[in-house]
This record gives sequence, C-alpha cells and structure tokens, in this order.
Amino acid sequence: MHGSVVVDRSAWGRLRVTGGDRVRFLQGLTTINVEQLADGAHGWGAILNPKGRVLSVIDIAHVGEAFLIACEPQVAEKTRGLLERYAVMDDVVFEPITGPAYQVWEDPVDVWRAPIIDGTNDASRAETEGPVERMRILAGFPRYGADVDEDHFPFETPLAQFLDYGKGCYVGQEPVFRVHAQGNAARTLRGLAIAGAEPVAAGAVIKHPAKDNAGAVTSSVIDGDRTLALGYLHRTAWEPGATVEIAGRTATVHALPWT
Repeated sequence: MHGSVVVDRSAWGRLRVTGGDRVRFLQGLTTINVEQLADGAHGWGAILNPKGRVLSVIDIAHVGEAFLIACEPQVAEKTRGLLERYAVMDDVVFEPITGPAYQVWEDPVDVWRAPIIDGTNDASRAETEGPVERMRILAGFPRYGADVDEDHFPFETPLAQFLDYGKGCYVGQEPVFRVHAQGNAARTLRGLAIAGAEPVAAGAVIKHPAKDNAGAVTSSVIDGDRTLALGYLHRTAWEPGATVEIAGRTATVHALPWT
C-alpha cells in the first residue's frame, strides 16, 4: 500500500524558456518530443552528450507561450550552462523561477507523472525523508550522481519509457537509436527487494547464479523488515523475479516503476 506523499521541490532548478525558437531549440537538444507536448502537459527526459550519455535528467512542461524546465538541485547550474552553450544562435530566453513548489505522489507511477506545482503545501516533505526516498526508489527515479551520470545511456534507466524513437534528430540521438535497433543494451536499472532491514552500501556487488559480478547497488532505503534498492544488472541477470545475492543477503529483482 502507498500513502500520499507531498514532496518539496522548492530547491530544484527551474527555468522558463521563451522566444521564437523555443520549440525547435528544445526539440533538437533533449530526448523529449517537445513538438508533441500539449499545452498543460509535461514530460521527463534528458540532455545527452554526442555519445548518447546522460548529462542531465529534466522535466519540461508546456505552459502557454513558454516551456518550464525543472531538474534536481545538483545539476541545476550544469543544466542551465548546457542550455546557454547550445543556444548561441537561437532566439531563446532563459529566466530562473524561484519560490516554493511541490509534487504530490499517490504511487510510484506518480513520481514520473505528477506535475510540479507552484506554491506551498503544509504537508511537504524533504527529499531526504524516508517516505519520499522509498517512493523514489519504487519508481526508479534516478538521482543524478548516484543512480545515473555521464557514464549511462537513457535506455539503461526508466527514462527508456519516455524515449520517442520517431521524434527526429537531437544531440546524442544516433548512438541511442543504434543500440535500440540492435538490441545491444548491456545493463539496466532494476528494483531490488533485499531481505533484512540493514543498510546496503552503494556499490555493493550483486551476484547472480549466471554471473558473480552481475551488477551493483546504487541507492537504497530501509522499508520495514526489508531493504529496497536500485541497482544496475547485466542482461544475463536483469529478468524480473530473479533471485540474486547482495552482501550475503537474498534479493528479488523487480521491474521499474515497481507495481
């Protein structure tokens, strides 16, 4: 069972993007199909480097004549720098958005679907609180620097559910499309239900009967008498329902978002 969780997003980096080239610019820079984003809608995606690796995980919301970009605090400065670097010849304007904001999550799927709302909510919790971290891990939302970084492709994470292989060219598209067409992904982020309520260190090795070093844990949270975790698993070990071993403890592999 999941209870409603209100998450404070006031510290997130947020930008309002306006200007005559705003659609074309964002369409060519991000994995999000901005051209198909209806007014009032939003979508998650990434900014990639030319090799298809994730530089930033972002949400883009279409609000009237503007697009609102939001990202985790730890990549806010980096994200704005990337946008400004690519916008040298484009008619786009970036305006910082400040002030309180929040999201409301009812279940793990909402982590990816719930809009970011301006304003205060007395029930808001910090991202570091247990119920928030539990829901984030159940959703498979990758924290930048822990679960995803410049060593990862978007299709190795739950961002894969939002990749639009028909949207056309954008930075990093070619390697992403090539791996998709060839079916050659070597690893993917999975959920892990680990027996016991002891902490699990990031980097803990995941063992599978088919492969001793089948992957590694990236983040975790204690949930009652078990520990929930995220970790990358090799293709030989990523099947949901599989049993693996982590730090001498039994764990079950789950697809993300967790349902």
